[in-house]
Amino acid sequence: MIGLDQMDRRILALLQREGRLTNAELSERVALSPSACHRRVARLEQAGVIRGYVALLDRAVLGRRTTVFVEITLSGQADEVLDAFEAAVAQIPEVLECHLMAGTADYLLKVVVSDTEDFAQLHRRHLARLPGVAQMQSSFALRRVRETTAIPV
Repeated sequence: MIGLDQMDRRILALLQREGRLTNAELSERVALSPSACHRRVARLEQAGVIRGYVALLDRAVLGRRTTVFVEITLSGQADEVLDAFEAAVAQIPEVLECHLMAGTADYLLKVVVSDTEDFAQLHRRHLARLPGVAQMQSSFALRRVRETTAIPV
């Protein structure tokens, strides 16, 4: 865990909202010299606090309006079963997130598709063929109430 001061937190908060800020813009917004700001950002990158920079795409514009949460229970908990499942699910582009869970399901997937027919095809071609799956339950999101990639700093 890296020690973050208030200036680091301000920099991180701004970069999470506006990742394309130039160093000059960022330094002005946090009231720091450009060279000091650059050193801080470089330190945060090197420490792994900042993992990378991405463009956030609009799912609806790209025709991926439907979000489905899929709970998966595996047939066993042996390392080879978990490893095979995780390797296979990592190859499915529609799976945005895959979490190993404690609770009623072993894994929770967040999937984006264009509509229910698209999900049916994904289910048939990929999800139903995942190794070690004993049971699967899908829940369709009706409306996105809140979504963010920003971590509180």
